[in-house]
Amino acid sequence: MDKVFERDGFTVHHSVTDGVERISYRPFAPSCRTPLLLQHGMWHGAWVWSHWQEIFARAGYESHAFSLPGHGGSPTQRPIPFCTLGYYRKFLRQEVDRLETAPVLIGHSMGGALVQRFLKQDRDDLPAAVLLAPWTLRSTYANGLLPMMRRDPIGALWALCLSARPFVRNPERAAQSFISHDALLTPRELYQRLDRESGLLLLQHNPPFWSPKTEFKTPLLWIAGEQDRLITEKGARKSAARIGADYICVPRAAHNLMVEASYAETANNLLNWLDDKLAVAQASPLWATAAAG
Repeated sequence: MDKVFERDGFTVHHSVTDGVERISYRPFAPSCRTPLLLQHGMWHGAWVWSHWQEIFARAGYESHAFSLPGHGGSPTQRPIPFCTLGYYRKFLRQEVDRLETAPVLIGHSMGGALVQRFLKQDRDDLPAAVLLAPWTLRSTYANGLLPMMRRDPIGALWALCLSARPFVRNPERAAQSFISHDALLTPRELYQRLDRESGLLLLQHNPPFWSPKTEFKTPLLWIAGEQDRLITEKGARKSAARIGADYICVPRAAHNLMVEASYAETANNLLNWLDDKLAVAQASPLWATAAAG
């Protein structure tokens, strides 16, 4: 399946190829040769980026969002309860390798954990990376999993069956985790878009299974929501400081920053940061040498 839609100033390409759904926005008059690659988080899919992709396209940036297997429009390739962060990282690496130019990685929530793993285990020479309400640097226990378990002990018990779906088992639970009352999606609209998810993921981003990388060559931006119920703002701020990332806290915003009422302002703040970082990178002799190669 391959569909192309023409909009005012850009095109939208939607395809499902080799078991992976991809949604690409390409501006008619690009302002930057560096593409943006968007990695969604648990339960979500490529669909969650649509509002931001339009903003990026109008700013002249080409962007590519994809859905992990069993998410969005991507068919399941492995039983969901047995999906791991390593398995998902393989697909992120595949999408990076598909692009002719090294992209800026933007990862949301678990997608931010995948970006951390990619930079540690695959390559740390990207133009930039953005961690958007990501799992904190070292542990999901104190800054995500435990608050979720306190709010929903029944869901936590169900998750022992290796399924994280019980945590978002109805519109009310989904809204509590991801959005504020004035988000672009209603609780029911959000709930209807969410997929099944592996409970293993929530355990893997913790000692002894994970030790973080704290020094990066890739310029980093960390964006947190002030009212995020999954990742505490305090934990986000401490993690950003530990890795030397630039830090933005979005007032009154919940976890799904891309669909909050402040989504446009947050996207534009991201682009302002990115414009500065890419301008500096492209002016350096090392970047010129790499581009020539």
